[in-house]
Amino acid sequence: MTVDDGPQLDDPTALPEDTAAPRRRFRVARRRIRRCLTRWRPILLGLLVIATTGFAAGFFYFGYRPDQQTDDAAARDAIRAASEGTVALLSYSPDSLSRDFDNARWRLTDDYQAYYERFTEQIVAPAAQRGQITTSARVIRAAAAELRPDSAVVLVFISLKTTSKDQPEPVKTTSSVRVTLRKVNGSWLIAKLDSL
Repeated sequence: MTVDDGPQLDDPTALPEDTAAPRRRFRVARRRIRRCLTRWRPILLGLLVIATTGFAAGFFYFGYRPDQQTDDAAARDAIRAASEGTVALLSYSPDSLSRDFDNARWRLTDDYQAYYERFTEQIVAPAAQRGQITTSARVIRAAAAELRPDSAVVLVFISLKTTSKDQPEPVKTTSSVRVTLRKVNGSWLIAKLDSL
């Protein structure tokens, strides 16, 4: 008894029809993918170049540029603004109170300026006029504690010389303050002054 229904097992090239069709489909699909990759390869390469350029520009803008804005010159500017502002805020005389307060006012941010005006009108001016108090501040040392492109914190060590009607001889004291600065329209302004 012989069976001639299927292919001979001895013939290696003879494959059943149901396995030859998937192989043909696989070859056709592989050719399509190759053609597609051949077309898209230059586009993908161009996108890679654009992405790399974008990364480099982003690194410059967000990484390198802020470092330039917080270099030694920026630190010196912040320290100078904090020192001059502290002297202006803490130095006054009963004969020139309004001029002294105006000199200090333009060195302050809007929020701190409102606080400073209330404080000087309600406390400092009446006490200075009543007791004929004169204070003179001088910066001993100052250093930047924090520095960012738009804000800074500066530690200022000051020497205060105070005279009054009751104490005509100058009383010298030293103090340290922490000055918080904000950069507004390219200028460092005092946003807060805390005694340490």
